Amino acid sequence: MKIGDASELVDEAPYVRFQSPVRNERGYFSGVFGLVNGLARSGKLSTEQERFRRANNDWYNAAYPDPSTVDPTVYDHEIHPGAAAWFKPTSQSLITRVAGYLEILAAHGIECRMFRSSSPGRIVYEDAHQIVVVPYESRNGADEEPDRM
Repeated sequence: MKIGDASELVDEAPYVRFQSPVRNERGYFSGVFGLVNGLARSGKLSTEQERFRRANNDWYNAAYPDPSTVDPTVYDHEIHPGAAAWFKPTSQSLITRVAGYLEILAAHGIECRMFRSSSPGRIVYEDAHQIVVVPYESRNGADEEPDRM
């Protein structure tokens, strides 16, 4: 499925997440933004990729709330282990912009998959655009099979 087909997601499942299919060093599945930001911290992005990342991170920061500024404990690993953000179907403009991040990951050989779920976990935060959940125990961090990117 392509990002441009985001309108189809609304009919299929209410929540969408882009994440690594492989657990990170802490045992969690890094999301698309964390993966790209990690490349930036490692100095692996080209000038153009870094320009895209910075401009789009700024856009996302302006477009919707950072859950950790509303609730500083939302991503606390002791309180909410594995907490992860999922887009709501009303966030199609946010979902569509993920395509550029996926292109950066593909250019670096980093796999990222789109997961769709009607029940991704126990909700610990919610706003108009997203939810943050503590995932139910499963092999891939989601209760449904991923779409290959």
